Amino acid sequence: MINQVKDCIMVLLGAALIAVGFNLFLIPHHLLSGGVSGLAMLTGYFTPLNISVLYFAYNIPILIAGLFLLGKRFISFSIISVISVTWLIAMIPVTPLVTDMLLSSVFGGVLVGLGSGFSFRAGGSSGGFDIVGSIISRFRDFPIGNVLVALNAVVILAMGYLEDDWNLALASMVSIYICGKVLDLIHISHIKITLFIVTDKTDELLARLLQLPRGVTLIKTQGAFTHKEKDMLMTVTTRYELVELKNIIKESDPNAFVNIVETVGIMGSFRKR
Repeated sequence: MINQVKDCIMVLLGAALIAVGFNLFLIPHHLLSGGVSGLAMLTGYFTPLNISVLYFAYNIPILIAGLFLLGKRFISFSIISVISVTWLIAMIPVTPLVTDMLLSSVFGGVLVGLGSGFSFRAGGSSGGFDIVGSIISRFRDFPIGNVLVALNAVVILAMGYLEDDWNLALASMVSIYICGKVLDLIHISHIKITLFIVTDKTDELLARLLQLPRGVTLIKTQGAFTHKEKDMLMTVTTRYELVELKNIIKESDPNAFVNIVETVGIMGSFRKR
């Protein structure tokens, strides 16, 4: 319960950073963020429709798709993020903090990247193309930030064509690129990790771990000093699932010894989702 509250606070903090990046840096200069938020901004710049309403509406079908492909916990936190960002965009006044367009694109990108990264670290996302990127990264071992940059190229091209101002389009590309790199620094979900769990509560842990879409290997071990026999569980997973795995281990056996190592490569069967 405490972990869920901490994760929720992290998601809300991420949402606040995203909204500040939008309303104080990007929107005042007609710059774009990435993905669905960029589509919402682009639509809002050329229509009388409210950007916050558009942001929420564009996210609905993607959240529904993610519910089937990424799991309830991930989407639950993503929904919290989307609702929070929608509300904060509507509440925070659109005021340029700096007059220079390039500075706005850089710092706007950093804030949005930090906000998205916090949501991913909590086990969710900020919605939109983040969810699309998560789905793609589960089928292919690509960094989410790089996936988002590729997806956003179409939005940037549309802006350059509609605004007929490639300065704005290129400045938006700088913002999106920085956002993607900051996101990858905070949460590198394409990296595989291996967990070695030494426990006295094998049955309780296995009952929880086997509910996940990962294989678990049971290894009989013996303490070199105590000569006491114990079980060691080994499983390979992704950064994306690490938060959930840690919570399962803490709840099932708080005294378990866990060694978490980065995996260089994998051969054989490994489920990407």
